[in-house]
Amino acid sequence: MPRLRRAVPWWAVAVVPAAAALLTGALPRDDAWALAERVGPVLLFVAALTVVAELCGSAGLFDVATDAAARAAGGRRWLLWLLLVAIAVASTVLLSLDTTAVLLTPLAITLARRTRTSPLLLVLTVVALANTASLLLPVSNLTNLLADHRFAEQEASYLGVMWAPALAAVLVTVAVLAVRGRRELRGRFEPGARYTPPDRPLLVATGVTVAVMAVGFVAGLPVWAVALGAAAVLLAASAVRRRPLPGRARDLVPWRMILVVGALFVVVETLHVRGLGDWVLDAAPAGGDAGALLGVAGLSAVVANAVNNLPAYLLLEPVAGEDVRRLAAVLIGTGVGPLLTPWASLATVLWWRRCRQALVHVPVRAFLVQGLWLAPLCVVASVLALVAVA
Repeated sequence: MPRLRRAVPWWAVAVVPAAAALLTGALPRDDAWALAERVGPVLLFVAALTVVAELCGSAGLFDVATDAAARAAGGRRWLLWLLLVAIAVASTVLLSLDTTAVLLTPLAITLARRTRTSPLLLVLTVVALANTASLLLPVSNLTNLLADHRFAEQEASYLGVMWAPALAAVLVTVAVLAVRGRRELRGRFEPGARYTPPDRPLLVATGVTVAVMAVGFVAGLPVWAVALGAAAVLLAASAVRRRPLPGRARDLVPWRMILVVGALFVVVETLHVRGLGDWVLDAAPAGGDAGALLGVAGLSAVVANAVNNLPAYLLLEPVAGEDVRRLAAVLIGTGVGPLLTPWASLATVLWWRRCRQALVHVPVRAFLVQGLWLAPLCVVASVLALVAVA
């Protein structure tokens, strides 16, 4: 009788080296606890936010938003795309890049299908702006939150340092996407029949909850607590309205992905304490002129694309020293630079997952070509803007 062999789960493969590092003491206990205190809230935030996204979709919030966008565009595809760009930028700036990846990707897919617009163009727009529009506020990117206290220690305003690089990254992204997608943006579409939500009271409760969540993020409250509270409220609202969950309860949280990202943090931190951090410090150019800042940002982008932007930031943070402009260059590299590999940012990982769930095929070549255009142009433009206003 033939034996059936089940492949080892990919998440288990990732967990093994991390578990070995912890169990053998390769990562010292004090360093492990310090790492957990910094990244634990990040992973909890992602888990809670994914639950929020699933329940928003189930309540019809995405369908209502796409219906409104389709009607506001008046049948013009280019205007529809600009509305999506504006929503993506606002969502990323105010709610974080991970929120944009989780909440806006299904909205873009629904919008594309409703208006017979290229779904590839719209989802690639979302993932691009989820990363490149993530510099303006501390809440816009989890790396910004990790760095915010460093600006405070130097008595520097985060917004005062980062507004020009953030603006440059967004303008370059929109220009590049508009040129590359100019053919798909031609023509008109029919908005179709108006959408009717299945449960209007639940839809209203969902919209209010998301709005309150956004206020909590902007107010500077702990993002993990705000997202967790929103998830709890939406679960309670669904129970009160007797609405079924969107799939199995255990599948609402992307626990496999969270395990992989957590394991990646452990492995990178282990390498850091074992000497990788010294190598990175030696590789980074010294100084605060434009050339040095471009070198720091470029190195940060390379490391972020190799591992992931969150552990990359923790690894590269010492490169900044006491210079807020060098810290800004690290944030530029780890914020707008990770556009070349699917694992370079958590937002991109979440975006891929949402695309697969919606059965939208994204060719790796299309993703890579877009990244090859955007990553260097956005990094260089952001650094030059940083230097220009300093």
